[in-house]
Amino acid sequence: MNTMDPLQQVMLAPLMAVTDGSAQVVIGLIDGPVAKDHPGFAGASVLEFAATPSEVCSLASSAGCRHGTAVAGMLCASRQFLPPAICPGCTLLVRPIFSASGNEAGGVPNAEPEALAGAIGDCIGAGACVLNLSLSLGDASRSAADTLSEALNHAARRGVLVVAAAGNDGTICSSAITHHPWVIPVTACARSGPPLGTSNLSSSVGRRGLLAPGERITSLGPNGQAMSFSGTSFAVPFVTGSIALLWSAFSDASATEVRMAMVPQTSRRAAIVPPMLDAAAAYQRLAATRRRITA
Repeated sequence: MNTMDPLQQVMLAPLMAVTDGSAQVVIGLIDGPVAKDHPGFAGASVLEFAATPSEVCSLASSAGCRHGTAVAGMLCASRQFLPPAICPGCTLLVRPIFSASGNEAGGVPNAEPEALAGAIGDCIGAGACVLNLSLSLGDASRSAADTLSEALNHAARRGVLVVAAAGNDGTICSSAITHHPWVIPVTACARSGPPLGTSNLSSSVGRRGLLAPGERITSLGPNGQAMSFSGTSFAVPFVTGSIALLWSAFSDASATEVRMAMVPQTSRRAAIVPPMLDAAAAYQRLAATRRRITA
């Protein structure tokens, strides 16, 4: 069976060669607490909202700390320390939403809709331009779902892109997050190419989403050691990081331009499996768009 390096699968290396990322590009990470003292974050710009005692990475072995630290590492750790670190020059804004003990559903941390809506608002208010939601959604009442939908509408109005995990239940379904038209849902593929059997698929994912590596992804562990992770949570940062690099290279691009470069809408897709992320092609598409606009 042929397997590929995750960065090769999504053609990220050419984009990573263009830029390390800009500190003016702020990634909002709504996740578990992050072990900011890990040596892999040395020199990185990692900011964190004032956390309650239950939201700090006090227990390195906890699911919440492992998850938050791993996703943060993929996005903004030093490239010398961690090969998949995508955007080390960007600013990472950590908004812990679940405690160090975590609350996981299908391997993806579980967030309550109203708490997630509040976290989205916090990140937008603090200047984030793209949000990474490597999480699942708890049961939502109608009012809670409406509150979350309005938070996502607010992100759309403010031009803040939202990238979200499709989930790891191995079913064909959408959530109140991935069904929202502004969200870019991400499902995970194996190193050999096809979607992981545990990854959720749906018409929303197929029409507006992307496929990215999610099998045996190396990232930081809160205990100081590198760890291997699988699932849609770890596919999302490939997309989020690519968006952050595009905005670093084209600071005057609009959210719509970046989104269209990432997920070109050449036709109405009927498939439930989305196209593979191609970061190099996204860069070329956005470069062409900017040339047309500035010509």
